[in-house]
Amino acid sequence: MADRVTPEPQRRRRRPTKQGTVLSEHIIVDTALRLVGLHGAQALTVRRLGAALGADPSAIYRYFRSTDDLLLAIADELIGRAQHGWQSTGDWRADLRAIGLRIHSAYLAHPQAALLAAHRTTGRDHEILAVESILGVLRSAGFPDPEAVRIYHALVDQSLAFAALDAAALALPAPAQAADLGVWQSRYARLDPGSHPNIAATAELLTADMRRSGYPFALALLLDAIAARLPDRSAERGRPSE
Repeated sequence: MADRVTPEPQRRRRRPTKQGTVLSEHIIVDTALRLVGLHGAQALTVRRLGAALGADPSAIYRYFRSTDDLLLAIADELIGRAQHGWQSTGDWRADLRAIGLRIHSAYLAHPQAALLAAHRTTGRDHEILAVESILGVLRSAGFPDPEAVRIYHALVDQSLAFAALDAAALALPAPAQAADLGVWQSRYARLDPGSHPNIAATAELLTADMRRSGYPFALALLLDAIAARLPDRSAERGRPSE
């Protein structure tokens, strides 16, 4: 896809496509998400996207400079979906937990797209709003700015890393998913307690736990660590008078 784009005022397509749709950035991104979900990364081409939209592929250049520009828009759309409906409660821990779980869930709803987009920085509206919101939660809780930035970094990287890991598992063909999970029962659960006493002692627990994402517990651990770093604001104000 060439690195060229139509100026903003000229972008809107005045005539509907063959399918009766008036193109927009949102429609293109939504269609791209659907194609990637069905066919993987190879579906992200101008030709296939144009065919799905019922439009000449060149019409997409009115909205995106390149496939990478489109990919960034897809990444930003996933971030936007994670934020949709979220409102701060004023409880920093509850707010960060909700944000983390929303990010993870939004990417897992589109595992093929998550593999392409979880590691990208978009600089677009939804991402900017997410950064602003998370930093706002942390600064309002009383974290100094350097600490707020480091916690933001750790929180977002953790959620996206788990999203990419879990998305990769979901993107596997069903037989491969089943085979991977079956290893815990067929191999680990049968190890000799004499040579592998720790695995043998916990094999049943391992088999059950490895069937679900480790993210919610990892997030709880991170939030515990964050809480331990929260400045004691009562100490800063001085001890209350007796």
